[in-house]
Amino acid sequence: MTLSATTTSTSTRRGLHVITWGCQMNVYDSARMSDVLRPLGYEPVDAPDHADMIILNTCHIREKAVEKVFSELGRLRNIKNTREAEGKQTVIAVAGCVAQAEGQEILSRAPYVDIVMGPQTYHRLPEMVARAARAGGAVIETDFPAEQKFDFLPDSAAPQTAGNLTAFLTIQEGCDKFCSFCVVPYTRGAESSRPVTSVIAEARRMVESGVQEISLLGQNVNAYHGEGPDGKTWGLADLAYELAKIPGLTRIRYATSHPRDMDDSLINAHRDLPELMPFLHLPVQSGSDRILTAMNRGHTADEYREIIKKLRDVRPDMALSSDFIVGHPGETDEDFEQTMQLVRDVGFALAYSFKYSQRPGTPAAGAPLQVPEHVKDTRLQALQALLRQQQDDFAESLIGQTISVLLTGKGRKPGQITGRSPWLQPVHITGTEELIGQTVSVTITERLTNSLNGIMVKETVDA
Repeated sequence: MTLSATTTSTSTRRGLHVITWGCQMNVYDSARMSDVLRPLGYEPVDAPDHADMIILNTCHIREKAVEKVFSELGRLRNIKNTREAEGKQTVIAVAGCVAQAEGQEILSRAPYVDIVMGPQTYHRLPEMVARAARAGGAVIETDFPAEQKFDFLPDSAAPQTAGNLTAFLTIQEGCDKFCSFCVVPYTRGAESSRPVTSVIAEARRMVESGVQEISLLGQNVNAYHGEGPDGKTWGLADLAYELAKIPGLTRIRYATSHPRDMDDSLINAHRDLPELMPFLHLPVQSGSDRILTAMNRGHTADEYREIIKKLRDVRPDMALSSDFIVGHPGETDEDFEQTMQLVRDVGFALAYSFKYSQRPGTPAAGAPLQVPEHVKDTRLQALQALLRQQQDDFAESLIGQTISVLLTGKGRKPGQITGRSPWLQPVHITGTEELIGQTVSVTITERLTNSLNGIMVKETVDA
């Protein structure tokens, strides 16, 4: 590998193409990697074919994640070779959770990769680029650094959010829960939280650039425990109250939460803050206490039900989203039926459901009583049918209601604009582009497969 020496001058413009897989946090991470590289002269380009640097930001959650990475790297290698034949250089970097877990394997199987970095190290990206240029060999950074990356990132997030009405903001990373099926503690590390002043400052910059809705992100976002300006440890509820004071920030969301960290102060914040949207993603994974114990979830099915009751007591319009895994080792027909019953009891506006798949290094991967694939398939189909019906029923219940919609952009049809309901559904209305950026009252008239149609309410004032 040969790389030209890196300089901090922006006189030489270089193309940067970031490919992002996985969760919303990866989307945020990709944006911040662009921020980090901007002082080195890197500017985003739409296609990897024109990029002087390509970053593949990976996710380890889905099945066969590693093989998908190598398949994509094969495509990127062809681009690199083509550009080199034209006398151009392309740096290939692999970031994210697969890089953290499989760093040495990546360099062994794909020696043309220049940089491999875990999700906690991308603040060191300029240094990695310089090291790769000097040494003429691959750079790997997959240790968990002692410092928090957020302390070393550039302040300006405005270039990434300018013109956007909604934005993601990572406030917490890592996980200490060690669920039996999950690789996150091994790829993202222990739970850590950004200081309150850092979060508020970035949120203010986002709002100044036009953002009206911010989604706070974390692996266990409601385990947030950042240092406050008063020197005390603040929880997510404390942070939400402070964020709600920012003029122009009209909507606040957060994901992903854990039932063990859903405390009364956060539930009461939903009562007190109209800015907190009445939609919560709270994964439960199973409705069987026996399987929840095997998963090391740390809560029971009834404790989950009680949390939902408290939320709906203080916010009757609260709607729920969740994650479910079917076929965890040892799951019986009775266990699965208990999951189905929990779904019936709670009712979900949205849900994500998956078959259990083994993740190397996790406790469940080597557990006995692995469930046959055909049984998993049957159970998943039954669960998804019930969840789909609940999603449709929730959307159907909104027909005839007048709801608040943040209009975010043009629709697919001429004369149509699109926005978000408080429950994250796309809502389409007839209107002009001048309405984009406004929050308007919309009467819902029709349920589509994954969105809603409505008519904007014309408010008049009597003379």
